[in-house]
Amino acid sequence: MLKWIGIIFAALIAIVISLIASLQASTSWKVAEAIRTPDERFNNLTDYPFAPNYIEIEGYRIHYVDEGPRDGEIILLLHGQPSWIYLYRHMIPPLAEAGYRVIAPDLVGFGKSDKPLKPSDHNYQMHVDLMSAFASDLDLQSVTVFMQDWGGLIGLRMIAEDPDRYARIMLSNTGLPAAGGLQGWIGFPMIQFQVWREGKPETVDDNGEFRFTRWIAFARYSDQFDLPGLFQGATTRTLSDAELEGYAAPFPDETYRAATRIFPYMVPSQLRQNQKVMDEVFAKWDKPLLTAFGDSDPVTAGGDVVWQETVPGAAGQAHTTIEGGHHFIQEDNPDELVQSLIAFIEAN
Repeated sequence: MLKWIGIIFAALIAIVISLIASLQASTSWKVAEAIRTPDERFNNLTDYPFAPNYIEIEGYRIHYVDEGPRDGEIILLLHGQPSWIYLYRHMIPPLAEAGYRVIAPDLVGFGKSDKPLKPSDHNYQMHVDLMSAFASDLDLQSVTVFMQDWGGLIGLRMIAEDPDRYARIMLSNTGLPAAGGLQGWIGFPMIQFQVWREGKPETVDDNGEFRFTRWIAFARYSDQFDLPGLFQGATTRTLSDAELEGYAAPFPDETYRAATRIFPYMVPSQLRQNQKVMDEVFAKWDKPLLTAFGDSDPVTAGGDVVWQETVPGAAGQAHTTIEGGHHFIQEDNPDELVQSLIAFIEAN
């Protein structure tokens, strides 16, 4: 009897392990069918005078802004979800005027870059690979990277894969979701289950409470995916109708929104890989790292402390918490971010 109990127990363990393994996110990907937002959607956007640049990466056309002197020190600005480089329109001109070469790409699925049609066409590793190839193909060197939201989730992995290319890191309202051991294996499946329990919410918040699993469910399943409303809800200042139209420009209808729908779901999809990066790269990173988080962002509150305490290169830097800075802090406090970024570069 004990022998049979042992066999059954071992079989159950094997089934559980197999199930957990099957629920891990894929790290492989292939180029999929994609569409492009019509150029006329971007005509006459308010405060957006930048000329478009394009580069073909792994079969996708990626759009980027390249402003300032070509021999200037390079600043790379990375956006997140559901934004595009329109978010940086108030930061690019003063940085370029200060003598920096400012490069800001649209992630695949956003802005003027190609948009794969299905949510399943996207995964975390794909976007790390594409942006890593972007920096490599443009031969960017001695780069200072400013990252917000998904810009950090992707950008920090880019840096880990090719650290010699990057000179400085500035983080704002972002991070690198990571977990090791058992939690690293079960974290993503557990969140998938919690998202399933959320159902199909009609609002991002739950009676005023922000819950990340609800945000994932809302982004993926809600029929009320109001992009202008999302941006206004995550900024402190009141955005004009013209500015809100700028954020909606890349996404004429649901056909164009696969990336905006799936990105929140991908946030916890590489916990183990990110923990390895934290342990092997950033726990030893001695190049300068600065944090400038907003005091009004419910998504990343307290995330700056992790980097200040973990990264050797963060010691002695002029870390700041920006008053009135909501999640899209580039809208609320662009001047303060520019000043902090320039001072950071000059001091290091």
